Amino acid sequence: MSVNLSLISLSGDKAQQGFTTSILHCDRQKPIEHGSLHKPIHDSVAFEYNTAEDLAAVFQGRQRGFAYGRQGNPTVSALEDKITLMEQGVGSVCFATGMAAISATMFTLLRAGDHLISSSFLFGNTDSLFKTLRQLGVDVTFVDVTDVGNVIAARTEKTKAVFVETIANPCTQVTDLKSIGDYCEREELLYIVDNTLTTPFLFQPNRVKAGLIINSLTKYVGGHGNVLGGSVTESGIFDWSTYPNIYDQYKSGDVNNWGLLQIRKKGLRDTGATLSANSAHLLSVGAETLALRMSRTCDSAQAIASYFESHRSVKKVFYPGVRNHPDHNRAKQLFSHFGSLLSIELGDEVDCFSFLNALKLVVISSNLGDNRTLAIPVAHTIYYEMGPERRASMGISDGMIRFSVGIEDVDDLITDFEQALHNSS
Repeated sequence: MSVNLSLISLSGDKAQQGFTTSILHCDRQKPIEHGSLHKPIHDSVAFEYNTAEDLAAVFQGRQRGFAYGRQGNPTVSALEDKITLMEQGVGSVCFATGMAAISATMFTLLRAGDHLISSSFLFGNTDSLFKTLRQLGVDVTFVDVTDVGNVIAARTEKTKAVFVETIANPCTQVTDLKSIGDYCEREELLYIVDNTLTTPFLFQPNRVKAGLIINSLTKYVGGHGNVLGGSVTESGIFDWSTYPNIYDQYKSGDVNNWGLLQIRKKGLRDTGATLSANSAHLLSVGAETLALRMSRTCDSAQAIASYFESHRSVKKVFYPGVRNHPDHNRAKQLFSHFGSLLSIELGDEVDCFSFLNALKLVVISSNLGDNRTLAIPVAHTIYYEMGPERRASMGISDGMIRFSVGIEDVDDLITDFEQALHNSS
């Protein structure tokens, strides 16, 4: 497999260091009050300046500083630096949730009459948001993004952006990331990649020429199921001077920052989807162990997928790490591991609710990316609003169970699955 994240740069004048080393010491690359090892939690909403001129300069973008807590504070800024480092971008903006990050990006950069091409295998809430965009005058076309040809066929003269997820939830389709990125570069289309399921440890979307990178920090980056958060990272690849929807007041300074500045001003400031300082602190601390947690959970997911593949009560396994997965070779080329999320389709003789209720160790919950292994009946919960026709088009059956694999000892998890399948068959 391609191990693409063994080294990342700690700072411009430092030798390259490993992923975890870099993230662990990221805060210390800027002065920290009183020699603290972590950036302190700054709960203040307002910030004092020595002169009125200084305050005006901050508001006008001519001087670095914090204007008002809704647009960020030192603790959130430190997290943004950490996410930028992880994604090897040029800047990031953090939000209260991952959905807030996606919403702010779309509402900021798209206008009525524009056209968006999107993956048809979307996370349920993102799918709902994009249907709302349609009601607001943005044309959205959903396509199978495992083949770049579908993106090319969907393009119109009004297309402004292409939105994809690295690995789809819950059926684990792997997007044709490189081919779509090459196409977007040729056609000067904004390429937006949601990296939540792979995380910056398994994959960096700038390798496939993504212009903007989305992360739901709630999931694997935070990792402990105790805090919400989201981020948008500018890769520095897209030429914003070619993008027609940038407002004149944000066309100043480095062109690489135009899109992100507009997202911060029109998306974060105007919608108020602010990440709190305490949440930023929890996410920053969680990020320190991302590589350690992901390495373990990915290995466990691979073992669990192999177990389910050989079980007579499981009709199908959805996991890019199994050899008969249609996108296995692509995932092997793109990602350093195959991820921690997998789904199964139970055999007709097993009732999904009976199986879930028989689990003793695995937690029945809607989240993913927790240290604990979580399970959920997909069709009856997170994809219920889509309706049976749309679920069928996505390959989601009534007997599908999604697992977010945690850091438990894998033998204990397999033992729990074995007894649950036995007792519900």
